[in-house]
Amino acid sequence: MTYFNIRTIEKYFTLFVFISLVLLPAVEVIARFFGTTGVIASSVLVQHLTLWIGFAGAVIAARRNKLLSLTTEPLFKTELSINWFNFIGKVTTIFIVLALAYGSWELVKIEMDYPVDIAPLLPRWAAQFVMPVGFFLIAIHLLINGYASWKNRSIMLFGITSIILLTRYFEPLQESMFFMWIVIFFIFFSLVKGAPIFIGLGGLAILFFWRDWTPLSAISAETYRIVVSPTLPTIPLFTLAGYILAESKASERLVKLFRSLFGWIPGGTPVVLVLLCGFFTALTGGSGVTILALGGLLFPLLIKEGYSKHFSLGLITVSGSLGLLFPPSLPLIIYGVTAAVSVKAIFLGGIIPGFIRVAMVGGWAVWQGKVQNVKRHKLDFKECIKSILDSKWEFVIPFFILFGIFGGFTTLVETAAMTVVYVFIVEVFIYKDLNWQDMRKVILDCSTLIGGVLIILGVAMGLTSYLVDAQIPLKLLAWVKTAIDSKIVFLLLLNLFLLAVGCMMDIFSAIIIVVPLITPLGAYFGIDPVHLAIIFIANLELGFLTPPVGMNLFLSAYRFEENMPTIYKSTLPFFLVMLLSVFAITYIPILSTWPGN
Repeated sequence: MTYFNIRTIEKYFTLFVFISLVLLPAVEVIARFFGTTGVIASSVLVQHLTLWIGFAGAVIAARRNKLLSLTTEPLFKTELSINWFNFIGKVTTIFIVLALAYGSWELVKIEMDYPVDIAPLLPRWAAQFVMPVGFFLIAIHLLINGYASWKNRSIMLFGITSIILLTRYFEPLQESMFFMWIVIFFIFFSLVKGAPIFIGLGGLAILFFWRDWTPLSAISAETYRIVVSPTLPTIPLFTLAGYILAESKASERLVKLFRSLFGWIPGGTPVVLVLLCGFFTALTGGSGVTILALGGLLFPLLIKEGYSKHFSLGLITVSGSLGLLFPPSLPLIIYGVTAAVSVKAIFLGGIIPGFIRVAMVGGWAVWQGKVQNVKRHKLDFKECIKSILDSKWEFVIPFFILFGIFGGFTTLVETAAMTVVYVFIVEVFIYKDLNWQDMRKVILDCSTLIGGVLIILGVAMGLTSYLVDAQIPLKLLAWVKTAIDSKIVFLLLLNLFLLAVGCMMDIFSAIIIVVPLITPLGAYFGIDPVHLAIIFIANLELGFLTPPVGMNLFLSAYRFEENMPTIYKSTLPFFLVMLLSVFAITYIPILSTWPGN
């Protein structure tokens, strides 16, 4: 089988899995509407399809060199000659991926010895088999992408083989602290050079379990457990709906709608931008997606209106993360799954803080509209009615989602699936912005992002499992009890800690790793679990804008081809506005806890 055939199989397998992931919950809703039953074991199949789309998407992301990393320059760009610093990072990365593949295979073998059916004639090990295959294919793609010639690839294979033999047959290394610190240095060095984020999390998990003589299958077991969580299928589903909207002309119609409704006020266009970006970020779950997808449309619009370059850059950069507190924000879903808190309760708790944050940023934009003497548009009722009619099918999407989530007729996963079906019908058949060929590209692009996110969640859960087994949360709680006796002081330190986490880690791995550490502390100080969730997301949202390494800062610099000092200067006023909103969200708990009260 040629490399080209493997790529073709990967593509069509991903399309099949994603389409199945959408149709199964949708069939359940339709069947319930007609008073009959749907597919047997549908919910369990959907959970395992999430596992499949996660690994299928990660494989395609590896082939495309788009696995999520902390740098804009990927490590595995094809090189003609060997750069030895990059070589070390590449060898370390592929070794970690192969170690994860080995641990996954060990888990599958255990499941084969003690088979459990998840559906009629479908054993659990058959569903888990995608894990070792997925990791192995990721390693293959990384190897192919690393160098142009097979000579250099062979040298890389020799280095990987040497490490495998050294760690397997030289047991004294497992007891050596010096060797452990060398490995940790190599892992972080690889991340700095552009290795995928999951390599750092998975590498640390592998190292710690290996030193404790714990089978690596424990990591894969945790990966499986988190990815097949009942609520997690909403991540690929809502993200696909957001991608379809972003690739259509929906953003242009919504811009016209919001401009006709709000363009008459000072700073009307920035308010439009804030609302639009918040809408797309809530659906796609990633601020980076909003900046990259809508930045090219919105930046020229602001400049044309007469706003300064610095103001326009700062507003787009900050608006990219404003939707993370609104349903159906993916970080809110992941937090609920990780902390075992009701996702619906978190959705409700984030609405008022989210609107406060939007109002504060929008208020600053209105003020800047006056300061910069930007020309205002006249309120035209005919234009308002026309724009509402033009975008009526897309305008109702937020209400459609909220009704599905809180109406009680559909589950969260079914709501997400029906949203995809609705958006697909609207953009393909009503507006005709997309055709079947476009949809195939949208699904594959969405799978790339989903794969990058879910594989981070999976391996991060393995690292979290080690931290819990090592009783790190309990030790941290014991220290806090002796060092801090004031709830206010604790919240202030929590703000500072989460800001640091937000600017150094992506939000998905931060949730998986940090939430188990802070939830016992929150309970000790009597902080409502929903309030703690909103504090967490709000702080990490601000962390995206925190110099020097906030993720939105890098993405904005990459999208608009600006240097980092320019981005820092542009976002500073918005950072201060967002900081004030963080203090309000943190120290006025009723803003988040009103549903429970």
